[in-house]
Amino acid sequence: MAEQRRLSRPTDQRMALLRNQVSYLLWNEKLETTYTRGKEVAKLAEKYITLAINTYKDVVTVDKTKVVKGAKSKVEVVNDGAKKLAVRRRLMANLYDILETKNDGESRTAYRIRTTDVRHPLIEKIFNDYAPRFDKRNEEQGQKGGYTTIHKLGPRRGDAAEMVLVEIIK
Repeated sequence: MAEQRRLSRPTDQRMALLRNQVSYLLWNEKLETTYTRGKEVAKLAEKYITLAINTYKDVVTVDKTKVVKGAKSKVEVVNDGAKKLAVRRRLMANLYDILETKNDGESRTAYRIRTTDVRHPLIEKIFNDYAPRFDKRNEEQGQKGGYTTIHKLGPRRGDAAEMVLVEIIK
């Protein structure tokens, strides 16, 4: 197994830094950082996307009885299967929860209605956006992986550290 870079930080600080940068990359689809950090961030992002791709179809439909004003009605609810739930919990443990931002010109009520059902926007984005998109890409191209790309930007002013732009492929 490949050795993880230490990034000149103690373990707790390194893990927090990578967790923050991977969360930012998955939310914004691009991240500017140093070369060594970028390689680690891309590696972790690829792993998390692969986990989501392998399990996003694992859903279970359940019939529930709902009582509204004394009247009973049956409702079909779609729940995560065992494997998807395990991956969802693993992603929640390894990524920071990023809050959905309010759009320009959006009222507080409209924002509240839009975000009522979404508890973990980043996790939902991974399962609902990235997983289907890259699963379709994998089927078309017959390859797995390669969900991120790294572009070198040149040295940073001040300390001449090699800067890169890490992006999630469209």
